[in-house]
Amino acid sequence: MTTLLHRPVCELLGCTYPLVLAGMGGVARSELAIAVARAGGFGFLGMVREPVALIRSEVQAMRNHGVHGFGVNLIPAATPADLLEAQVEACIELRVPVVALFWDLSSALVRRLRTAGITVVCQVGSVEEAIAARQAGAQVIIAQGCEAGGHVRGTLPLEEILPQIVAAVDCPVLAAGGIVDGRDVATVLALGAQGAVLGTALMATHESFAHSYHKQRLLAASGADTLLTDIFHINWPAGAKVRVLSNSATRGEDGDPFGTQRTVIGDEDGRPIYLFSTDSPLRSMTGDFERMALYSGMGVGRIDAIVGAGERLRAIVNEASAILAAESSETVDDAESTSPVCYAETADAAYMGFASRDELLAALNELLEAERAGSRVCLRTAEETKDPTLSSLVENIQRDEAHWCAVLTKAILALGGSPSSRIGAFHEKAMAIPALAERLAFLNRGQGWVVRRLRELLPKVQDDGLHRALSSMLSSHERNIDVVNTNLQVR
Repeated sequence: MTTLLHRPVCELLGCTYPLVLAGMGGVARSELAIAVARAGGFGFLGMVREPVALIRSEVQAMRNHGVHGFGVNLIPAATPADLLEAQVEACIELRVPVVALFWDLSSALVRRLRTAGITVVCQVGSVEEAIAARQAGAQVIIAQGCEAGGHVRGTLPLEEILPQIVAAVDCPVLAAGGIVDGRDVATVLALGAQGAVLGTALMATHESFAHSYHKQRLLAASGADTLLTDIFHINWPAGAKVRVLSNSATRGEDGDPFGTQRTVIGDEDGRPIYLFSTDSPLRSMTGDFERMALYSGMGVGRIDAIVGAGERLRAIVNEASAILAAESSETVDDAESTSPVCYAETADAAYMGFASRDELLAALNELLEAERAGSRVCLRTAEETKDPTLSSLVENIQRDEAHWCAVLTKAILALGGSPSSRIGAFHEKAMAIPALAERLAFLNRGQGWVVRRLRELLPKVQDDGLHRALSSMLSSHERNIDVVNTNLQVR
């Protein structure tokens, strides 16, 4: 089946759309994975540390409902060796089509799964990890940005790490981290991903196995309510960071997370749930949910309802498809003119006042570095602020900056150039300003620089498609400047 979203990775996984349910431990059970698959996506069952009996029953439930394209997510570093061996044996015996691995890479395990005919997906947080996973035999790489909820491997924002990983490996790359809607999906596709992995967006659905308390906390939260912390460490390697919603534990109200005393705060079928463990509230649990790990990605502020997983997935598909269709209709007539060959054929462009290909590439990369710096400043500011209005403001600007990073990256590639991986010096200067209102004013000055640069560049752009894209970028920055100015005046 051919759609605007369909990518080669869909053939590998066996789905219509490259929208993947993250293998969230406890949360991603068969009910949710089935709903995702029926809507055209691909679902992972989150089976970290789960007993083999549950893996068998969940896999059987998928097949009983006619879903044969699915995967199982395992995390060797967080699983006792004997249990991991039993899990792997079960996946091989059950002929699970796809297995996803995360955290420490085991080349031997990748080879073992591949030998058994299982497609192997590895989630990574750096270029080095991506290369190692590919060399070990992984067929799909998930590039995780630091915006992701749950366990976070890397330290870079998605719009930075994703293009680097895409360029480093010769296999499909999926994007993960803060992705909750169609615009996010369109952005990561423009950055080179073949699809998107959805966690928080699908946790906030009727079918997810998360407890209703957790779901309601997601609805009430913004990206600024999330933070990265290593205090939820029981059952995981030391120093592993997770992105969660702020609660009494993260505020230091529950004592020393790394002390020797274990405090029971919940129960799941007779299994104690400990304070500072990695367990998140599930339907099957009772206890003090407020003190548990409330996983959430930074896109949570754009989730405003608990809906069916199929409904959410279809909304994402429709929005992303509309954006891709609009972009396609704008550029189809200009496809030839945006190629390096075309620039070679119009040698008199400079004589007519238009920028040469090399000049354009230099200007676009300069803008890319500036947008990447602005995006990172907004991301860090959203994490630091406790003001919901300011949080919403900078989150919206960050989304815009990420979008324009994707647009600029796509334009540079269309010209046969190499997108810069550098971050503009503006980032360090802005982050040296401790007062958030002053930093916001400085951010606006950076937006003003981009506006001036675009105004200088636009008369020199010959290609109609690129001219329209940069004109839209100009208008977006002008609007953001006005919004920030209004906010600063109120303050």
